[in-house]
Amino acid sequence: MTVVNLLFNLLGILISYLIGSIPTGFIIGRLIKGIDIREYGSGNIGATNVLRIFGKLPALLVLFFDIFKGYFVVQFFTMLLNIYFRYLDPICLKTILGFFVVVGHIWPVFLKFRGGKGVATAIGVFLALDLKISFFIFSLWLIILAVFKYVSVSSIVVAIFSPIFFLVFNGRFELILFSSILAFVICLKHRNNIKRLIEGTEKKIGQRLLS
Repeated sequence: MTVVNLLFNLLGILISYLIGSIPTGFIIGRLIKGIDIREYGSGNIGATNVLRIFGKLPALLVLFFDIFKGYFVVQFFTMLLNIYFRYLDPICLKTILGFFVVVGHIWPVFLKFRGGKGVATAIGVFLALDLKISFFIFSLWLIILAVFKYVSVSSIVVAIFSPIFFLVFNGRFELILFSSILAFVICLKHRNNIKRLIEGTEKKIGQRLLS
């Protein structure tokens, strides 16, 4: 590996992280009501908390852009960087940059490393990595949400099942490892939700917290 390739390695990882760090929910909160969304509801900057505080349209915008961050980095940004990453397998490159865009969303430098839970951005990454598996993941997410009405339950379940889907329908070690690490991180980020579920205080989808 040449020094130039090493520098482009690090640059690609840094840019992926910075794209992931764009705090869509925080920006929407500032634009709509001039508030820090982290001080309301669950304290999260994700689409679910935005839905409870601001309603459907802002939540859909946050969901779209958080998913798009992950998809853009893996599908388009890697095409550009592949010029300088020729020694890497394309799937390996996509997996590495996909991991760091999710890391950026969860621990954004722009918000002192206090971000979202990574689910929407991970979905964007999965869409770019394997469309068929993404369909299974999203279908399972919708089914669990329809049955239990808890976004947190849906997110935890699909996080746990994602490595299984990649193992059964894809088999690439990088993707199985990537989805396994994400599953652990997402479950860890949902520990407060799990506590509220046990206590019976977790909010169901659509319950608003701020008029």
